[in-house]
Amino acid sequence: MSDATADRQPRVARADRQAAGLAVYVHLPWCVAKCPYCDFNSHRAPRVLPERAYVDALLADWRFTATAEDRPITSVFIGGGTPSLFSAAAIGEILAALDAGPGLAADCEITLEANPGTTEYGRFVDLAAVGINRVSLGIQSFDTACLSRLGRIHGRAEALTAIDAVRSAGIDQLNCDLMFGLPGQDLAGGLADIDTLLAIDPGHISYYQLTLEPGTPFARHPPDRPDEDTIIDLYEAAAERLDAAGYTQYEVSAWGRNHVCRHNRHYWRFGDYLAIGAGAHAKCTGLDGRIARTARQRWPAGYMHSAGTPQAVVETRFLSTDDARFEALLNGLRLREGLSRTDYESRTGLLWADLQAHLAPAIEDGLVVCDEIGVRASPRGWYLLDSILSDLA
Repeated sequence: MSDATADRQPRVARADRQAAGLAVYVHLPWCVAKCPYCDFNSHRAPRVLPERAYVDALLADWRFTATAEDRPITSVFIGGGTPSLFSAAAIGEILAALDAGPGLAADCEITLEANPGTTEYGRFVDLAAVGINRVSLGIQSFDTACLSRLGRIHGRAEALTAIDAVRSAGIDQLNCDLMFGLPGQDLAGGLADIDTLLAIDPGHISYYQLTLEPGTPFARHPPDRPDEDTIIDLYEAAAERLDAAGYTQYEVSAWGRNHVCRHNRHYWRFGDYLAIGAGAHAKCTGLDGRIARTARQRWPAGYMHSAGTPQAVVETRFLSTDDARFEALLNGLRLREGLSRTDYESRTGLLWADLQAHLAPAIEDGLVVCDEIGVRASPRGWYLLDSILSDLA
């Protein structure tokens, strides 16, 4: 790398790095079946899950990754794949390693994703015992026919049972994922899903539209979906019902009534996070103040073979000034509150005045508000985020 390139890399002050906190993402890559709409790094589970070998790889990866890290961990998100395929003992072993160094904060939020088709009551009791205090259930719909068309392995009954099991286990922070614009879904069906979920009142809802991601079976063979007008009508009507029920949309696809997801909000505020597991991506500020994004080997076999060595990390990219500014906006504008000036300056190492100049066209068009407090999308700009970010790229 040339000196000129290095000069274009912003530097975050040591004190700001410490104050920003640290989150951790743990990726468990296997599912019972791969959903045709999913473009995540997930793989159909073998007949015998290599739980021991994979946990050993995660522990080696963590020792390699966290060697120089001294910031306490404020949130952990265990995602996949379907993490609920792993035993509570395995999850507990992973959390114990994180707590051993650099350590979990006393109020650390620890989330585990779960599929209603791979859970039972006893499993959530055991997960709570090893430290899981938040569960994110991939409900997607309460319409069994819609779920079948999505390739999900659960139906309405399993979804309701899983929700009851989480609550019975004493885990009081519950998120339910719900999708709209599904094959075979009409306005009435979509709103029935919302009404069912509101009656359950999970406290946090991730509500997002089905999209056809490149490379997925649905992209190659698109299913019949509701037309655009129906999707817009459904979203607007659902938003009204969520608002009326006391849920606040604090992020593009997140609604909270009694809690927000601390881990995801940390992402949107351009916080640092380490990541372990096959294909896991991290963003972290080093002791030298440079902001790096890294990626692990994608395939589980290759990851398990190389975990704990430099060969497990297949990509390291240090953010340039342009990268840091754009990525901070890409994340921060997803929040209703936007990104504060303090977070922007301390987490990018960049000047606020330069950002305001960069945003001048969007400010003049009334799409973005940028003042001494922070930067956020205007009410009109909130619905045009993709267009705003495309112009800023």
